[in-house]
Parts: sequence; structure tokens; C-alpha cells
Amino acid sequence: MKLWVDADACPGPVRDILLRASQRLKVPIVFVANRALSLPRSELVSTVQVGAGLDVADRHIAEAAQRGDLAVTQDIPLAAQLVPRGVVVLDPRGELFTEENIAERLSVRNFMQELRESGVMTGGPSGFSAQDRQQFAAALDRELTRLVKTGR
Repeated sequence: MKLWVDADACPGPVRDILLRASQRLKVPIVFVANRALSLPRSELVSTVQVGAGLDVADRHIAEAAQRGDLAVTQDIPLAAQLVPRGVVVLDPRGELFTEENIAERLSVRNFMQELRESGVMTGGPSGFSAQDRQQFAAALDRELTRLVKTGR
């Protein structure tokens, strides 16, 4: 099992939670970004710096992640690629993407993108809060515990 992090837009508190979980459970973690990252040195922590461009980091994660891995991303199209392949996917606020909800999330995302492209101001997500951090930590703990117990 590996942890995959779509690191270009990953909030700092989420990164810190992931690093602690990786060390505690001795699970390798890979941060994928299109810029250099400053991360603590550890045999469990690695980075992949991809080239600039739209969805380059997403493509790398989509190609590398395997069944039984866990990925953290805000990118719903990436989640839609990973979930059917048996990769557990969380967003940085702790939402678990599943076979049951990914199509709806992708549809809403596409609708909102169409609205923005037509000039409608849709607003953005709220700031990352302490409650978001707590929800993410709880969801990560729950999913990692499940993955470790099932050996996937």
C-alpha cells in the first residue's frame, strides 16, 4: 500500500497529518507536484516533480496508483479514474469518493464548470478550517485502518 498525494493544492495541515500517518503506520507516501516541495527526510517519503501543465500530476497519479492504495486529491476527474480501479480516494476535507457517489460528484463539478465558463460567478470553496482538518484526520484514520486490516 502507498499513499498518493496530489500535492499542488494540498493544504499544509493535511500534508502534516499524512506525514504523521505515514510514519506511524510505516506506509510509503508519494507527493506529486509540478513544483519542488520541502518535506522532511524519511525513507517513507518521496516526491515526484512533474512538468508544468494541466493535469500532469493527476496523470502521473492515475498511472501509478494501484488497487489498495490511498490517494488524496481535490480533483474529482482524477478521483473518477481511481475509484473504479480500487484506489481509496479522499479529498482534503475528508470526503470519501466511492463507486456510489463519484458519478454525481463529477456531474456537479462539470455543471459548475459550465456555469463558470458561461460567466456565472459561482464562488469558491470556503477556507480550510479546523473542523475540515479534524474531519480529514478522522476519515484518513478510518480508511487506513480498514486498508491495513484487509491487507489491501
